[in-house]
Amino acid sequence: MDLTFSFFALAVPAVIFAGISKAGFGSGAAFAAASILALVLDPAMALGIMLPLLMLIDVAALRAYWGKWDWQEARRLIIGSLPGIAVAIWLYQVADADVFRFLIGAVSLLFVAFQLAKARNLIPSREKAYPGWAGVLAGCVAGFTSFVSHAGGPPVAVYLLAQRLDKTTYQATTVLTFWAINALKSLPYAILGVFTWQTLYIDLLLAPFALIGAWLGVRAHRIISERAFFMLTYVLLVITGSKLIWDALT
Repeated sequence: MDLTFSFFALAVPAVIFAGISKAGFGSGAAFAAASILALVLDPAMALGIMLPLLMLIDVAALRAYWGKWDWQEARRLIIGSLPGIAVAIWLYQVADADVFRFLIGAVSLLFVAFQLAKARNLIPSREKAYPGWAGVLAGCVAGFTSFVSHAGGPPVAVYLLAQRLDKTTYQATTVLTFWAINALKSLPYAILGVFTWQTLYIDLLLAPFALIGAWLGVRAHRIISERAFFMLTYVLLVITGSKLIWDALT
């Protein structure tokens, strides 16, 4: 692909946005960056570009939240992610690019639908914490959706929010969980050819913007309204998700 000005005009804000989301707002919306890149790139290339950048953001955010996580909850989610990743690896080998365009688009729209339903109390808040097996199940779903679209945030959020963690413990547990899940995904991505020399070169160019986003996200965690941030996210995801589904079906 040609590294044109238009590509960087799209990629740079997307990567910064991913950094802010992962480091400041529970990581749930960080996958919007992959959805945006998939508008102009083959979905596999978009996923391959974003994973090292997401891992870099994870490392940058880990330092800010070091030791503040709930290790027991993170462990359940990480262990549960393994079968989900295994199923996604099988799908990647038998499906074509349009299947992944459709999945990325569908996950984008379902994320928005879920968040809006929750905001309108159509999905009741759980009064009791989930049992441990629910964390393993949430991790399994997160492993699958994370592999195919970097969108593991929603199932993890559903589980962790019911565990009544405080804001910082929730954020730290999310950061640790996705650092581990992304690390587990990296070897299959390499074996399947999702990473290429070109995607890694692009990662080097975009890495500073990922770090800027992570730095902004840690600070935004304390001062920016979550409502304002996610309203922007919803608009982006509806537009990109609809376009990806259209492209996959036409």
